[in-house]
Amino acid sequence: MKKIVAITLILTVFISCKNDPKSDKKEINASETEERTEKQNDGLTLLKGEFVYYGGAAVLQTNSEIYGVLITDKLQELQKEAEKHKTELTDMVQVEIRGKITNQKDEKILWENKVEIVEILDVKPGSKEENNVIKLGNQ
Repeated sequence: MKKIVAITLILTVFISCKNDPKSDKKEINASETEERTEKQNDGLTLLKGEFVYYGGAAVLQTNSEIYGVLITDKLQELQKEAEKHKTELTDMVQVEIRGKITNQKDEKILWENKVEIVEILDVKPGSKEENNVIKLGNQ
């Protein structure tokens, strides 16, 4: 009889002390979606990195990925802003954009990841490290 009481008591303690992490996660996710702004729910991604447009091709290099940039009116607008910060045609500038990332096939853009610029947030001059500059020709 004492063994049955002891086993019942131990099982009761284990069952009552058990945390249910699934219910905690549901509450966190629900509160996260409620606190998100309209901008965060529009499906766009914030990208920060170095941008260059040369010879009809545009590339955005972030810390972790390289993106081919789809040719749109927003790309032309970004290029005009970037030209203000360049000294050479091949200089990279620091940009902060919001855009749609895609992996769709494209005849001209051969990068695996591509981005369509939707919003331009910031454009700054690139880093002045001379080691990263590639000069073409006898200059």
